[in-house]
Amino acid sequence: MFLSVTESSEKLLANVIQYDFLDKKLIDNQKLVLVDLPVMYERLGLVKAELSMEEVGIIVLSVLDLVKELRIKRLVIDSITSVGYKLKTQEKIRDFILRLSKGLSALECTSMLVSEVQPNTQAYSTFMVEEALADGIILMGNMERRGDLLRTLQVIKMRGTSHSRAKYVLDLTPAGVLLVPLLKGGGGNL
Repeated sequence: MFLSVTESSEKLLANVIQYDFLDKKLIDNQKLVLVDLPVMYERLGLVKAELSMEEVGIIVLSVLDLVKELRIKRLVIDSITSVGYKLKTQEKIRDFILRLSKGLSALECTSMLVSEVQPNTQAYSTFMVEEALADGIILMGNMERRGDLLRTLQVIKMRGTSHSRAKYVLDLTPAGVLLVPLLKGGGGNL
């Protein structure tokens, strides 16, 4: 399930349908479920700019109910930063992430929370809460090399497994994601 916070499912789908790796049948057969969180907020009557702790619980339970009902095994929330702006305080953000994490774990659902960070910052999250609670952190960014802007990917943290901490160039191709090791220094093909 892809839980979209800022972009409507229709717009998201229009942007990714051009890629061969997205099979429309996955959506038709409900193997890939797209949910717009603002629509969920509206249906739950949570239209205020700031949510209370009780309302945080309502959102968590609603997401967990959907995961359970549809037997979701992988969940992406894009983005937890946007959810955080509606929660406002670190206490509510931490509570939301902890409750959601515990509930998803109990349902044996793997989750990926997208968090935005400011360029050229040393932080791995906006609210400084997400990174402490996360089992893994994958940092995506941009890097300029010889006048080209390259997308990069680096696994910063992944609990329970050894992993490379090297930075890779990421390219989104019609067939899928291509990762190429970032060559050090000024030489090489990049």
